[in-house]
Amino acid sequence: METLEYRFNGTRAARFADPAVLVGVLGSGNLEILLEPAALDGAMTVRIVTAARGFGSIWEAVIADFARRHPLRDVQVSINDAGATPAVVSLRLDQAVETLLAGDRA
Repeated sequence: METLEYRFNGTRAARFADPAVLVGVLGSGNLEILLEPAALDGAMTVRIVTAARGFGSIWEAVIADFARRHPLRDVQVSINDAGATPAVVSLRLDQAVETLLAGDRA
C-alpha cells in the first residue's frame, strides 16, 4: 500500500447537505471517494491510499487537474484505490463533486 497526500488552495465554498459524500465501491480495479467538510483555512486536501505503488507522478497529475477544475475550499478528499485507471479516478472525482453540488441545490 502507498499513501499520497496533496494540498491545494481553494476558491469555491462547498456546502454539505449531508455530513459527507461517498461515491464508488472499493473493489478490483475501482475506488471509493469520500468528501468531507474540514477546517483547512480555505484549502482542499487529498489523501490517497492505493494498492498500486510507484504511480505518484500520475496521481499528482490527475489530482492537480481535478483541483484546477474544482478548487474547493475546506474540503478533505479521501481516496481508497484498488487499481483504478486515471480516467476512472477523474470520473469518480467529478461524480463526487456533482453529488456534493446536487445536495447544495436541494
